[in-house]
Amino acid sequence: MNYTFCSQTHPGRVRDNNEDSVVFDDATYLGVLADGMGGYNAGEVASGMATAFIKTELSKWLSEAGEQASIREVRRALEICVDNANRSIFIASRTNPQYAGMGTTLVVGVFQADLLVLGHIGDSRCYRLRGNELLQITKDHSLLQEQIDAGLLTPRQAAISPLRNLVTRAVGVENEVQLEINEHRVEAGDIYLMCSDGLSDMMEDTAISSILQNGSALTQMANELVSQANKNGGRDNITVLLTQAHSAPEKRGLISRWLGKQ
Repeated sequence: MNYTFCSQTHPGRVRDNNEDSVVFDDATYLGVLADGMGGYNAGEVASGMATAFIKTELSKWLSEAGEQASIREVRRALEICVDNANRSIFIASRTNPQYAGMGTTLVVGVFQADLLVLGHIGDSRCYRLRGNELLQITKDHSLLQEQIDAGLLTPRQAAISPLRNLVTRAVGVENEVQLEINEHRVEAGDIYLMCSDGLSDMMEDTAISSILQNGSALTQMANELVSQANKNGGRDNITVLLTQAHSAPEKRGLISRWLGKQ
């Protein structure tokens, strides 16, 4: 399986600065997205530290480990990199008064062959479009999600709640953080969307699905998602990372390639 990546970020229509951060590495099929929080400029420091640290350390490990790395080893490397990033942000927030209380959500994915190893913390999300079905494959670590799980709120009620941005986990807020990791089988043609809540709060899943199914190039899809979120209000920073899976060309031996030319 081969993968194509595309990202887009925008401050939105209300905020002056952008506290989201997104990076990807084509060589190792790694994508990282973070949505920062904190005082003046502190959120963008936290998200920037998280994405830069994880991309640098994890892409280096993936390059060295190669395709021989087991899924168990990938999971462990992911946990270690996120733990190290968490400690770095936490220490920075404790030693620099201007960064006090900063933190960030996180979504990080490693695509290996036909498998996605996906980790997340907070309420930034990952969706999968397969055929004409859009599925949210992460579960928010948020107060509202806990209330939905407890049967206290319906998803429709949660969508208009003033408490919808209160997360129960974040990178850098405490000395340790729990990363949720899941594995997902990938099929050719799948499109994966990682996004900050600036997108998911501004768009219904049906509208997101419609854009992802319109047959456009990834760049155009990313632009349309951001544009529509802004048209709907753009109350927060908006960031998307799209990944599309493609069947890898079949490798043929020397004799097969020679016979194919006859």
